[in-house]
Amino acid sequence: MTTVTAPAPSHVDVRPAVVPAVAARRTVLGFVATRRIVEIVLTVVLGVGSGLLFYGSNFGLNMVHSQLAAQSISFPAKGSAGLSPTEYPDLQRYAGQKVDSGPKAKAYANGFINRHLAKAAGGKTYAQASAASQADPTNAKLTAQVATLFKGETLRGLLLYAWGWSVVSTVALYAAIGALVAFLIMALVTLGDFFADPKIAAHHIAKS
Repeated sequence: MTTVTAPAPSHVDVRPAVVPAVAARRTVLGFVATRRIVEIVLTVVLGVGSGLLFYGSNFGLNMVHSQLAAQSISFPAKGSAGLSPTEYPDLQRYAGQKVDSGPKAKAYANGFINRHLAKAAGGKTYAQASAASQADPTNAKLTAQVATLFKGETLRGLLLYAWGWSVVSTVALYAAIGALVAFLIMALVTLGDFFADPKIAAHHIAKS
């Protein structure tokens, strides 16, 4: 009697099974490789970011200082009539100093120029004085007040603009320090994992 052998079902997987130890090894090595790549990328990003932030902060602060120093603006000397302790109590610490930094520019703009402008036209702003002068173009006093207010507001605006950039540059400096600290931490973690990973991987593979 002839024996007929039925063919193996097409859906049966006849491929050799993966040895559990090999699968475990692949899983551990894949995890280690992925983590190491992530750590290296983060370290590089933090290092480059820190460098760029330090550069931007240094550039901004130096630019503010050089531009202000070139104007040769100074606070009146201590004890002078132009810097009365009664009228300018908040500016006494800057007496006789040059306006060469953001905080000094803000103090000069708001504490010194702004007070003078408030007296120049009886408390009127440049826009108000200009409108009054246009309505009365033959009034020499109004014309002089408009010129004074225009020059004062322009200088005040430029000083406040310099102060604003100094604030941005200072924030960038703090961010750069934070990024540098994070970079050093990530660099140490990455270096430590470089030596520790082979031992950890070998331990997990041996347990499997």
